[in-house]
Amino acid sequence: QVQVAESGGGLAQLGGSLRLSCTASGFTYVGGSMAWFRQRPGQEREGISCVSWATGAIAYSDSVKGRFTTSREKETFRIYLQMTGLEEDDTAMYYCAADRLTCGNGWRKRALDYWGQGTQVTVSA
Repeated sequence: QVQVAESGGGLAQLGGSLRLSCTASGFTYVGGSMAWFRQRPGQEREGISCVSWATGAIAYSDSVKGRFTTSREKETFRIYLQMTGLEEDDTAMYYCAADRLTCGNGWRKRALDYWGQGTQVTVSA
């Protein structure tokens, strides 16, 4: 049984930093992927980054390039999201997902297999 759990959310200052963590317990698909998404109030869920587990390649959405960095711990199926230069528009529920497929081109839109409950990030001045 796969369980995905995020942690590290909270209140951050404008321009500050925050690091989120995600662990996919019971996930053993070395050919799969893990990804970060967020959902801002009143908006659709948005893909942030995706890690293809076999290669370690990481894809980022343009909206966070240069500010957010994703890293992983390969053996433990854990990923991190280091967020810097936080803006009020980064206020959102952040979700982690694990999937049996590699990222490919469709990771933002396809139905990924396993999701966490999310962790709230609130950025204020």
